[in-house]
Amino acid sequence: MTSVLGSVLPVFALILAGFITGRRGLLGAAATDSLNNFVVWLALPALLFQAMAQITWQEVDHPGFLIAFGGGVTVTFVVALLLGRSPGRRLADLSLEGLSAAYANTGYMGIPLCLILFGKDSLPPAIIATLITATVLFGAAIVLIETDLQQNPNLGRTLRQVGRSLLRNPLLLSPLLGLIYALTGLPLPEPVLRFTSLLGAAASPCALVTIGLFLSRRQPGRNRGSVWRIVGLKLVLQPLVTGLLALWVFDMPAVWSHTALLMSALPVGTGPFMLAKFYDREAGIASHAILYSTLISVLTISGLAAWLGTG
Repeated sequence: MTSVLGSVLPVFALILAGFITGRRGLLGAAATDSLNNFVVWLALPALLFQAMAQITWQEVDHPGFLIAFGGGVTVTFVVALLLGRSPGRRLADLSLEGLSAAYANTGYMGIPLCLILFGKDSLPPAIIATLITATVLFGAAIVLIETDLQQNPNLGRTLRQVGRSLLRNPLLLSPLLGLIYALTGLPLPEPVLRFTSLLGAAASPCALVTIGLFLSRRQPGRNRGSVWRIVGLKLVLQPLVTGLLALWVFDMPAVWSHTALLMSALPVGTGPFMLAKFYDREAGIASHAILYSTLISVLTISGLAAWLGTG
């Protein structure tokens, strides 16, 4: 238990450091966006590219992982849509609520946490979980939102817009480029390896501090019912479904099943908030869900990590 806490607590300590720094105004109002851009456009893409460029087919040939993690995401998203229905409520807002309930903080918190708890062998499944979250889930939500908000919806135009948006996402593009390079069978040149190693090493601490800076902002919105429903679905239903599939239905290496469960148990990521702001919808629900789920996950993630360590 002591070793687990020694691994988990530094993660939350970095988030807390960012939170305190943000509340005290030590880095200025623009620091959150600047540090976020550094992580999204430089540090995390370097880490993802290097990991995928060195991967082999044997390391990713685990369809059970895709079904387990993807199943948890799908069930949670659909249940959130059904529970959030009310007279007059638009599909765009329901989609954002479903996205919040199923969108784990895989990139900023999940990858650093998996590396600390499970080592480098957990990076391939962690990246796959990130891609499912940031592309499949995010893309599905965008399609539903665009379909609802467009006066004359056109499926082809909507899908093209979603495709262009996803292909411009560095968190998708970098691992895809890495995978293409891996297909050549060539090792990474030493200068490239050193460059990506140096830059990628900054991803974890900067990403965790960025979460703290984001959470230090004043959170607007007062719809507590929706917020707590999202938090419950995210921290209970999603890991429950994923854990059932990963641990008892499909046969996969322990590091893959444990990574699937841990990634599904993460708090709400920032994607739903950013999407709500982009479409000028109610963003307070997402921001509160991010805040509360992150605070509660200090206990739930620590307990889960301790259980996985003894399982």
